[in-house]
Amino acid sequence: MSIKKGQILQLKIEKMAFGGPGIGFVDGFVVFVPASAPGDEVRVKLYRKKKDYAEGRIVELLKPSEARTLAPCPYYPYCGGCQWQHIKYKYQLRYKESLVTEALNKIAGLGKVAIRQIIPSAVTTAYRNKMEFSFSRKRWALPHEIPLPEDDKSFALGLHVPGTFNKVLDISQCMLQPETGNEILQAVRKEARGTGLPAYDIKAHQGFWRYLTIRHSVAFDEWMVNIVSSEENPLILGAIAARLAESFGNIKSIVNNISTKKAGVAVGDYEKLLYGQPYLMEKIGPLLFRISANSFFQTNTLGAKKLYDIVAEFTGLSGKETVLDLYSGTGTIALYLAPKARKLTGIEINAAAVADAVKNRDLNGIDNVSFVQGDIRDQLPLTTGIPDVVILDPPRSGIHKDVGKQICHLAPPMLVYVSCNPVTMARDILLLKDFYELVEVQPVDMFPHTYHVEAVGLLRRR
Repeated sequence: MSIKKGQILQLKIEKMAFGGPGIGFVDGFVVFVPASAPGDEVRVKLYRKKKDYAEGRIVELLKPSEARTLAPCPYYPYCGGCQWQHIKYKYQLRYKESLVTEALNKIAGLGKVAIRQIIPSAVTTAYRNKMEFSFSRKRWALPHEIPLPEDDKSFALGLHVPGTFNKVLDISQCMLQPETGNEILQAVRKEARGTGLPAYDIKAHQGFWRYLTIRHSVAFDEWMVNIVSSEENPLILGAIAARLAESFGNIKSIVNNISTKKAGVAVGDYEKLLYGQPYLMEKIGPLLFRISANSFFQTNTLGAKKLYDIVAEFTGLSGKETVLDLYSGTGTIALYLAPKARKLTGIEINAAAVADAVKNRDLNGIDNVSFVQGDIRDQLPLTTGIPDVVILDPPRSGIHKDVGKQICHLAPPMLVYVSCNPVTMARDILLLKDFYELVEVQPVDMFPHTYHVEAVGLLRRR
């Protein structure tokens, strides 16, 4: 059968793909279908055709899957924040577990690995401790908002529409953050619009308001507001900060990051404190963490503890071991394991993350953890002795192949791999396969209503 762009096809969704869409087949040809679920019988219109696959949107749902539910968010599916709100949570867990299993089987060829049942998130809404919203002059109108009044077309504060970098959905709430966060979002929008200063246009590189980041301390129920602007304006921003602090008693920090870069990232060139302290305090287990506006910290606080508990279980530390923590970030895993090990060393390339790690180590009075700032490829060959355990917690892109070779040369008896991407996890384990055997994997769901899944893998030297 000849398949072309614009064609309408009828098919059944068989499984979910990493990235969010469902997968159907037409005479063996793969078709990716967003906002679908396994068991759906659909008619789709193809909007993209490649050599090995096509992508299509549902034009008619002929028979819905039993996994389907009504998405609770009014902005779904126009918002890019969630991909699986139309799927019941118990099925989301099933599909995420399958994503991990399939990646390990298909990519790494590991069909006999013990994969545990996925650990669900303790809560499925209001689980994020950090939300990043974008200002834009290009507002995306929802169907019921068309036509937009002229004054509304050039101002939006919210989340990006999938597939666009400059179109933003103007939202008043996000179900992934607690209600106070939504109230802060609405208050900042009202304040920003009231100034008459323009929202940022990423194409023209003009406009004052760029981003709004809201952070929440779960342990202490305290909030941080970070307003990212293109230049300083202490008079206007100082007044806004004072009103926000008066309206929300549990806001403990309001900062202004100033960003002159064209890059679309919510991190400033420098920072000004507008109100309170320049950080929040958070707690995971017995440990305190000081989190600044641009610190990396796991966005699901309750889920992070579950993840770290699995790491601790897999390492099986008795208090005598030396541990090397690669891609150590702000040091949360190393610090969490500190009471169970003799000595831990973290290696991290990001200087700001290392500075945060050192502060948090000292804050907790921990004396058996050290942190090294530098590229792992440069620092790993300088390691003296063979650690009992190496922990790998790489970014979504996984480890560099040179790091894989260096680990095999170092030959520690045990590796614990913490993954946020099952595809790159499988690729990396394949890289280590001649020297290490994957013994067990524990998937953990920290991002309900999205396709993202964490997994912890235990590897032993052959």
